[in-house]
Amino acid sequence: RLDPMYTRFDRRTLYVTYDVTAQLQQGKNAIGVLLGNGWYNHQSSSIWNFDRAPWRGRPTFCLDLRVTYEDGSVETIVTDRSWSTAFSPVTFNSIYTAEHYDARLELPGWNTVNFDDTKWDKAAIRSAPSAHIVAQNLQPIRNVEEIPAVSFKKFNDTSYQYNLGRNIAGVSQIKVKGEAGTVLRIKHGERLYPNGRIDQSNIDHHYHPIVTDDPFQIDIITLSGGEDTFMPHFNYKGFQYVEVTASKPVTLTRQSLKGYFMHSDVAPVGTIKTSNPTVNKIWSATNNSYLSNLFGYPTDCPQREKNGWTGDAHIASETGLYNFDGITVYEKWLADHRDEQQPNGVLPSIIPTSGWGYEWGNGPDWTSTIAIIPWNIYLFYGDTKPLADNYDNIKRYVDHIDELYPTGLTIWGLGDWVPVKSKSPVEYTSSAYYFADVTILAKAAGLLGKQDEVIKYKALAQKIKDAINAKYFNATTNTYGAGTQTEMSVALYWGLVPDGLKPNVAANLAKRVEVDNFHLDVGLLGTKSILNALSENGYADIAYRIASQEDFPSWGWWIKNGATTLYENWNIQSKYDISLNHIMFGEVGAWLYKGIGGIFPDENCPGFSHVLLRPNFVKGLQQYASSHDGPHGRVSASWVRKGNGIVYTAVVPANSTAAIYLKPGSGQNIYLKNKKLNPTGPIEVAAGTYEFEIR
Repeated sequence: RLDPMYTRFDRRTLYVTYDVTAQLQQGKNAIGVLLGNGWYNHQSSSIWNFDRAPWRGRPTFCLDLRVTYEDGSVETIVTDRSWSTAFSPVTFNSIYTAEHYDARLELPGWNTVNFDDTKWDKAAIRSAPSAHIVAQNLQPIRNVEEIPAVSFKKFNDTSYQYNLGRNIAGVSQIKVKGEAGTVLRIKHGERLYPNGRIDQSNIDHHYHPIVTDDPFQIDIITLSGGEDTFMPHFNYKGFQYVEVTASKPVTLTRQSLKGYFMHSDVAPVGTIKTSNPTVNKIWSATNNSYLSNLFGYPTDCPQREKNGWTGDAHIASETGLYNFDGITVYEKWLADHRDEQQPNGVLPSIIPTSGWGYEWGNGPDWTSTIAIIPWNIYLFYGDTKPLADNYDNIKRYVDHIDELYPTGLTIWGLGDWVPVKSKSPVEYTSSAYYFADVTILAKAAGLLGKQDEVIKYKALAQKIKDAINAKYFNATTNTYGAGTQTEMSVALYWGLVPDGLKPNVAANLAKRVEVDNFHLDVGLLGTKSILNALSENGYADIAYRIASQEDFPSWGWWIKNGATTLYENWNIQSKYDISLNHIMFGEVGAWLYKGIGGIFPDENCPGFSHVLLRPNFVKGLQQYASSHDGPHGRVSASWVRKGNGIVYTAVVPANSTAAIYLKPGSGQNIYLKNKKLNPTGPIEVAAGTYEFEIR
């Protein structure tokens, strides 16, 4: 659905290939095409100005039908002036808002051989949107799951409400029979007013319509007088509730409407199951939000914006890679980055873009996607191609920041977006991400055989690190800045802490979390680092305590208040920044693999050819199981409490090896097949299944 995918159309246009052999009939055949606007002809007006995009034009269509005959000869049937065109029953369509459909305008058999199209106009010849036309090589968008309504409410003979029971990205389908000319308005939203009507105030405030006939997330259909079935072709929405209002009485039942969860159809490759139902629901909600925001590119939310916000995407990229085989979506999106990058190296904060985002929100804390995502792909797949494809782009980006900010400190960025209460300096967090980018660039240079640039960028990374520590690290107290959770955890996670001092800084972070009553006090950037910094430095119990909290502020607080997706704001009563399907706080989904299961790729042997297994048997959890299907097969890690001990099981796939780090408690020992082990370091194993007892 929605093919071809969204790109910077005037710089790169995708084409899609289909095998239509099975659709051929004996005798004559016909091809019919229903053409929509997509992002190419974005008409709805919002603050991002897609209606004024430089590429905008009326929809165009190009087809080459390649026929190979039994004798080996080939014929190509192309789109030319012999094709005919006419208006369809889809009278309006906007990828951003909704679709309008008049069933009275249906032309039965319009796409069959015997249809009379003599009154149709001949097609006009248009220029291609771009001279650069390439194959679309990524998982398609599909209606992946059908979701029936779990509840149904009749307000009166013309108004009904449906509840799908969960928040999704996608479309609704309605089957209805009513008097010809009856108009139905099908409104979609994430929450309700007290009277049961849909409340869109949390998702429509960036929409600034200049006309009155393009309402937000409201499909409008006109009935034919027979039984009509409608589902949008060229739009998707974010919603849990659907409200149907009719201009004349109609009869609807709970079965009259259903939803379809729609997203890039990436294969699941990860599983998590624990003895804590809230943690399980957090993992599920994270995956629901990740998929709800995957439409050929990662988005922030499926309703209010549908934008490819860079910060949200790199924060959630590990979550995506642990749980789904989404490499092709990321490869396509990195090509979008290359299309959007300016000659001086600057990237916009949303990608693709109409031109918005080069002046706001695009510092290294956000647009580090150009470095972090290729690096994560390398770790998970062992594939250096994304690093090679984007190396010059990363380099231009880093060199531009170095030119603008020669001290090593940069104030360019948004900072720790939507924090609970404490704010961290933008200069600190942006400089930390600048350091991360340069560090990745130096590593990429080594992998690609660019030794001179390894030396150059290692030196630049050291300069940035020294500058950050000189200004923000207090060597007397072993704290960063004001000692907030974000400031302390960012330094630990990204490797900024001076040698030998990590235990001191980690201890102070743990104390800060205790002062904060073991609750989060971070924004978007801090969620990436807080749990990892704790669990990787001896405080996994505290990290789990944060992750499993069920009161404000926490992921579990959302779950306890009915969330089936992640939210945009810790405060669910907030008047602003309160989309109910946002992926930006989604790092917790990756941490459940890392911080408890201890499943890590090894950057020296990436693609899980050598697996690092560093489990944490956290207090408060009785049982845990995880798996990840990597390039070599399934890696799994599980453990269960047995009396005062632990039974830990690891599965290492064929053609892989693993290093297992086990930490027995005081007075405990490690046993494998009832044989006591006395490891002084990691336990190195080959492929196979291993059951350890710690008792």
